[in-house]
Amino acid sequence: MRKVLAIIALVIFAAGCQPLQTMREDNILVAVGYASISEQKGRNDEEKRVRAMRASKIDAYRELAEQIYGMRVSGRADLEDQRLGVERTSGAVDGVIRGAEVIRSYPVGDSYVTELQLDIDKMDRLRDYGEVQQVPKKRQQTLF
Repeated sequence: MRKVLAIIALVIFAAGCQPLQTMREDNILVAVGYASISEQKGRNDEEKRVRAMRASKIDAYRELAEQIYGMRVSGRADLEDQRLGVERTSGAVDGVIRGAEVIRSYPVGDSYVTELQLDIDKMDRLRDYGEVQQVPKKRQQTLF
C-alpha cells in the first residue's frame, strides 16, 4: 500500500513540474493589448480613439515583454506597533522587443484592442544587427 501511495505521489509531483503552457513549435508569441477609448484625454472622439489605439499597442508590447523577460515583482509591508500597516506591491518589466507585427487592431465597445505577433527567431536575428540605443529623455515626448 505504501508503494502505491509513493508512486501516486511521484506521479502528482512530476505532473506539477510540467509547464502550464508550451511554446508553439514555430517559436511565435502572441500578445493582446487593451485600452479604454473614453478614458483617454483628447479634444474630440477621434483624438481619443487614436490615443486608445496607441495605448493598446503599447499594452500589447508590454505583454510580449512579460512573456520574454518575465516581470519583476516587489512587495513591502510596514509594521506599526507590531501591527500590520500599509502593504505595497508593484510590478515592472523592462526589455527590448524587435520585429513584432501588428496582426489586428480594432474597437470593441468602448475599448480598443491590438493583437501582436512576434517570431522569436526573427527577433534574435534583428538583435544581432546592433546595440540598443537609449532614447534621450528630451525626445521621449510625443505629439499627444
